[in-house]
Amino acid sequence: MNKENLVPPKQSVQLIAAEELAEMLDVSTRTVWRLLSTGQLVQPLRIGGSVRWRIDEVQEWINNGCPVVTK
Repeated sequence: MNKENLVPPKQSVQLIAAEELAEMLDVSTRTVWRLLSTGQLVQPLRIGGSVRWRIDEVQEWINNGCPVVTK
């Protein structure tokens, strides 16, 4: 088998809901929405009627000291 033809496995993207993010940040869900509306939180993905955050982006945001996010 030729190794050049192998396709690397796709990385799975882990998404979390507002409730999970609130628990992760130890704040209320209302505070998550407030942080988002004031530009203090990384932008979520909108999938149909659902709003989800990429956990890797949230972790990077936390590791950087939770900076204000510019749009």
